[in-house]
Amino acid sequence: MAASQAPKKAGVFDIRLIIALLIGGYGLVLTIMGLWFTTDEELTKAADVNINLWAGVGMLVFAALFVLWAKLRPIVVPPSTEGEAGE
Repeated sequence: MAASQAPKKAGVFDIRLIIALLIGGYGLVLTIMGLWFTTDEELTKAADVNINLWAGVGMLVFAALFVLWAKLRPIVVPPSTEGEAGE
């Protein structure tokens, strides 16, 4: 009587996408700070390394890898078995 239930994907509730969103947001802020708001004085303090820029780019790459992982290997949610025992 019930139609066959195809397995469903976790979609936006996949924790990897939530982590990617958070890390990507912080990475975007750090990249912007590194590109346009870092002064020469701050660069001198950091041994002429724009650490905000490099950390931001690294975080953006990390977030992109998490999104790629979630898209290539989605979490499959098994079909629900509720209600089958009572029938």
